[in-house]
Amino acid sequence: MQEFYTKTMDEETCCIMGYSGDDKRVVIPAHLAGKRVEILYDALFKGHKEIAFIRIPSTVTNIGSYMFEGCTKLKEIKLPDGLTDIWEYAFSKSSIEEITIPDGVKTIMPFTFKDCKKLKRVVCGKGLRKICAGAFEGCTKLEEVIYEPGVEVSPEAYGTTNKEFSEQVHEEAVKAPGYFDVGK
Repeated sequence: MQEFYTKTMDEETCCIMGYSGDDKRVVIPAHLAGKRVEILYDALFKGHKEIAFIRIPSTVTNIGSYMFEGCTKLKEIKLPDGLTDIWEYAFSKSSIEEITIPDGVKTIMPFTFKDCKKLKRVVCGKGLRKICAGAFEGCTKLEEVIYEPGVEVSPEAYGTTNKEFSEQVHEEAVKAPGYFDVGK
């Protein structure tokens, strides 16, 4: 059974502040208590190791910090097209293997995907402008990140623990903006 706990933001919208449940598949409702769900608050699913799939409604625009941290069975997630903000550590230590960032997200914040040991592929939307330091730190299986030309990529975006790797990837991104293949 899934239960969500909300906080009213205004007359029309709410924020999901808490979750309890033990289901492998989580479907977040678009409306709760007659209000549109727009924000998923920090650490909402943190440590829920049983979750393998999450469906986020199109109404959500903001995913908080540590949202899926430690969701070690989470392999599949589709982010809504209307999403504009993904905060630090949102996916850290989860088991996602591939993700598509929607067009409305302008920045991949520091440590968003920290220690996602199974992450192989990231496709960034057309609105992305910046990939911050540490965004992909500890993503040891990362093979490719695809983004539009002109995206500002921090030299430390791929981690500070492997400086040589970080600089190599950044140089490649500068040489061929919009695509790089880490493994080749």
